[in-house]
Amino acid sequence: MSTPPSSMDVAPAAAPVAISWECLTNTVRDDRFRSRLELANVSARTIAPGWTLYFNTCRKALAGSVSPGFAIEHVNGDLFRLSMSGGEPWLPQQRYRIEYDSLHWAISVTDAPLGFYLVPQDGEPVDLGDPEIAPFVREEQRRRAGFDRLPTEDAARRHLRNAGLRELPEAEIGRITPQPRFTRFGAGRCRLAPGAPVVHATQLANEAALLSAMLAALPDGPPGETGVELQLGQVALEGACQEAYELEITARRVRVRGQSAHGVFNGLQSLAQLLEADGSLPLGLVLDEPRFAYRGMMLDVARHFAPVPTVLRLLDCMAAYKLNRFHFHLTDDEGWRLEIAALPELTGIGSRRGVGPDCLPPSFGSGAAADTSAGTGYYSAEDFVTILRHAKARHIDVIPEFNMPGHARAAVVAMRARHDRLLAAGDPEGARAYLLSDPDDRSDYESVQLWHDNVICIALPSVDRFIDTVVGEVCALYRAAEAPLRVIHTGGDEVPAGAWLGSPACRARMAMEGWTGAAQLHGDFVARCRAILARHGVEFAGWEETALLHVEGEGMRPNPRFAGSDFHAYVWNNAWGSGQEDCAYRLANAGYCVVLSNAANLYFDLAYAKHPEEPGYYWAGFVETRHAFAFCPLDAFASAEADHVGDPMGRPLDPGLRAAMQPLDKLGQGRIAGLQGQLWGENARSAARIDYLALPRLIALAERAWSPDPGWQRIPDARVRGAAIEADWNEFANRLARRELPRLDRAPTPYGYRLPPPGVALQDGAAHANVALPGLALHYTVDGSEPVAASRRYAAPVALAPGALFRIASFDTRGRRSRIVSLTLDTP
Repeated sequence: MSTPPSSMDVAPAAAPVAISWECLTNTVRDDRFRSRLELANVSARTIAPGWTLYFNTCRKALAGSVSPGFAIEHVNGDLFRLSMSGGEPWLPQQRYRIEYDSLHWAISVTDAPLGFYLVPQDGEPVDLGDPEIAPFVREEQRRRAGFDRLPTEDAARRHLRNAGLRELPEAEIGRITPQPRFTRFGAGRCRLAPGAPVVHATQLANEAALLSAMLAALPDGPPGETGVELQLGQVALEGACQEAYELEITARRVRVRGQSAHGVFNGLQSLAQLLEADGSLPLGLVLDEPRFAYRGMMLDVARHFAPVPTVLRLLDCMAAYKLNRFHFHLTDDEGWRLEIAALPELTGIGSRRGVGPDCLPPSFGSGAAADTSAGTGYYSAEDFVTILRHAKARHIDVIPEFNMPGHARAAVVAMRARHDRLLAAGDPEGARAYLLSDPDDRSDYESVQLWHDNVICIALPSVDRFIDTVVGEVCALYRAAEAPLRVIHTGGDEVPAGAWLGSPACRARMAMEGWTGAAQLHGDFVARCRAILARHGVEFAGWEETALLHVEGEGMRPNPRFAGSDFHAYVWNNAWGSGQEDCAYRLANAGYCVVLSNAANLYFDLAYAKHPEEPGYYWAGFVETRHAFAFCPLDAFASAEADHVGDPMGRPLDPGLRAAMQPLDKLGQGRIAGLQGQLWGENARSAARIDYLALPRLIALAERAWSPDPGWQRIPDARVRGAAIEADWNEFANRLARRELPRLDRAPTPYGYRLPPPGVALQDGAAHANVALPGLALHYTVDGSEPVAASRRYAAPVALAPGALFRIASFDTRGRRSRIVSLTLDTP
């Protein structure tokens, strides 16, 4: 099945407590909701008084709101504690119903608490798993607040939205993704066989090996007469870049010429897409080069660890669609994932989540047992070199990220443990050498993710030593892999207000320098990081906050201090109403090298749609595949309006924000390096979930980052431009359904991409169905049974007899299906 991979772990078979949870209403106030926990002792034993129940939740539970007789406390981060105030034993089969309020709202399974574990008064923690979640069926459960105008996704709305899409003739569907600059194909075909001769320059041995593996997968048969030549040389495109290529296919020869080895590799990816299962190819010519030099994908493995095979598989998918930057988010509050030999505590403690002295606390439902937790794991030096070499062979640069000074709790805790160990061993000087926290710090703050102690004390000289040591070892790993290391990403986002203000070390540093605010201290830290990286021959990268300065009366503005081509600013916060809608424009015009990482279009951890069963956050809106496809970097407002992307609450775009955008002729277009998709890991608890969240949005990202400027970008009339976008999307949607998704099905380990559920409407007594990706197979039943791949295929409206229950789903070529929908409404 291809319903969303569950974010909920099944409760352990022997769990003594069964848990269910329900959102009661989101209408307590506009900023809070009420929910109910039901706890049942399902064991044959009495649970002694004094027990405590722990759980994780992304919605902050409010201590004073819980039912009488119980207490809820915030521990740290997303970890909360529930206890019973009385001294009564918990008898077998006895149930407790507990109501409490939390901040914000709950409209989907992602908003529910998870990862429960029981701590008896005198015993070891017991993992209970995730709760059974009651359906979100009532209006007060599906609406975020009184001002939420965005309706819940249902079959009828999908049907209306898909109404303009149609299945295209084969001749009107592109054969290569991302779409090349120029193609010309004839009627003839040639054939490649496993033993086809390959001629190549010595500099192209890597590309020849990849081609040979491609040919070896073809079926045996009589040898064809066609050979393959791989060449380096000038490509017939004016001003061609180093990634440009020519692909010429004749009856007797396939020639791939690239401006560089990378160009040849790109040509081979296009060849792979044209190659049929029997080895046949269309005769023709392809001339191609990318629109943007930077075409990236970020994977967060700090929140949930992704094993090496999962990372390699993602790299393979990126390479197939010509993405060339892998942003590896290796550290955060909840985990440090790379072995640093000089500082073993970083992984000895910082890579483990569970209950115990040598662990970080459970987060995102990781549970009490560290050894079986999805939050536990790290890459050894050997693992990391393997990843680097795999990426290098596919011409993908790996950009490691070590997030600091905020989002750094894993490192802070690990280095505090190192300090305590050496101090106990009688080595106070060694203990202080890498300390990242001020023991006397009394700063009062709470991060967006609810941590109270996740910020590095940047006034300590030991912090610079720590960074220098980590960077030095990372550089050594890249040298061992013979892989390029041009940039290290230092994070720098979401430092909570109040950090450093209660630290004597920070106050002393500020007084010594004559600084009046924490922003000056932070700016000094950025400068020091940049200098350390420069000493190692590496350029600086950070999230947009590292390049911004607060200007009184004007808000956040580009900091002229750091502008330069060696300072890479990744701009993420383009959410409407944030005040940063045009941040990328400002930074590009100020001289920064900008990577567009816009949350409202390119955050692939966000839910595809507003539906209770659709996994993912939605703070910046709901991101469908077409939102990534229609994102036009140099005309963000135009594409947003045409594609209905705007306020995540469904409110119209603010004309004032639109007017504030700088016009295109003033945009520093040459300083927009490219685009990057972000897959944050809070909800990516498995390889299956990574597939579901990343695909097919990753392919849409690749299309927009590689393919030529879309013609609709230059259409001034909004209505005409919208029609042009719709036509382009229709072709791309057909290409996905009929070419690219079947390719993902044929991968050695097929990808578990998201299949869009059908749209359905009742008209004149018949069920009318459609789908967002025309060409996907739709199968249905009318007797209430679940549709399977062998069920009747939908081809035309289905007349329904009175009482018939129509159920339908979309299917891939392997028989996986989407979420099943009914005639009028998705049933959670």
